[in-house]
Amino acid sequence: MPAERSAEQFAGRLTELATPERQAQLHRALQPGRGRAEEDLVLGVRMGSVFTLAKEFIDLVPREIDRLLDSPVHEVRVGAVSIMGKQALHKKTGQERRRELYELYLRRTDAINTWDLVDVSAHQVIGAYLHDFGEPRTVLRELAASPRWWERRIAMFATLYLLRKGELDDTYELAELLVHDPHDLVQKVVGGMLREAGKHDRDRLLAFLDRHAATAPRPLLRDAIEHLDKELRAHYLGLAR
Repeated sequence: MPAERSAEQFAGRLTELATPERQAQLHRALQPGRGRAEEDLVLGVRMGSVFTLAKEFIDLVPREIDRLLDSPVHEVRVGAVSIMGKQALHKKTGQERRRELYELYLRRTDAINTWDLVDVSAHQVIGAYLHDFGEPRTVLRELAASPRWWERRIAMFATLYLLRKGELDDTYELAELLVHDPHDLVQKVVGGMLREAGKHDRDRLLAFLDRHAATAPRPLLRDAIEHLDKELRAHYLGLAR
């Protein structure tokens, strides 16, 4: 029986992929408090390489994933959540393991604290679990009420999986709660999910915009109306104060 893979093995392999040039690029691109947490270290690995390695480690057990989430290195935590997402959606992953991943994710939101970590994984781990196993959606409302902006982003981005299954209600309910959120990284994800929802039901999007365009933050509004025709975009932007 092959030996169980470990967090150390993943982190070691990741270190081998780092380059000084990429480290400098990422350090400039991932600003503290936005692309990375204030205390994060940047190794210098291309995201495509992180995702490829995560696929190789798709069978990493939750205990070892949890250890990766303890890392101060940004790419290590990107790898951790990428493994979680890939494992959660793998056809051979059973409900018990899916539940473990779901609970681990919710327990470790302290480490899933940048926009890219959220966007790699929230829909695959949280949204997919809620949909596939008919779980109550109350956890999304709880996250949406969090004082931590990244937990509010998790709540909203998790609904992408539901949207892709034609379920729009959760997206709109959360959008009503977060439409005036003060953080631009929440504003943008609300606008992005509204844009996606509008692909399924344009009239419902327009009704939401009719209610909120005048007071919604500009980043939210611009993302929400991106796929509308020029005249409608101008109309809703003209309503904004």
